[in-house]
Amino acid sequence: MRRSVALADLPAAPPAPDQPGARDPAPMHTEFAFTLPRGYVDEAGTVHRDGTMRLATARDELVPLRDDRVRENPAYLTVVLLGRVVTRLGTLADVHAGTIEDLFAADVAFLQDLYRRVNAEGHARASVACPACAQRFEVDLAGGRLGES
Repeated sequence: MRRSVALADLPAAPPAPDQPGARDPAPMHTEFAFTLPRGYVDEAGTVHRDGTMRLATARDELVPLRDDRVRENPAYLTVVLLGRVVTRLGTLADVHAGTIEDLFAADVAFLQDLYRRVNAEGHARASVACPACAQRFEVDLAGGRLGES
């Protein structure tokens, strides 16, 4: 048996941004600064450690699957993917898969972990209240360190 719902029973949509009473949503954080543990050493011997990674898009995860290097060696997916989302590394003019290939293994592992955190776990937050004092706060359900949940 279907039950009809009157329009008045539906929750009201939030006001449009230009209407009175509307709140500006918090800006979305899409870029994340990092410092590599070792750093990229360029041809001149300059070490580049500070950089920026942006959030990945669906395209960032799909395009590498068509890359011949990834088809030949699936482990290369990480290199191509990081080459797409690392937007800055020191004073380098361009960051690409070749740059990521030349990083030390510790730096690649660091970037893989950062990628996982900002893309898969970065928004796993819940609003909770302390059972003793009723103070409200947010927790990251993904945890901040290995082994946390």
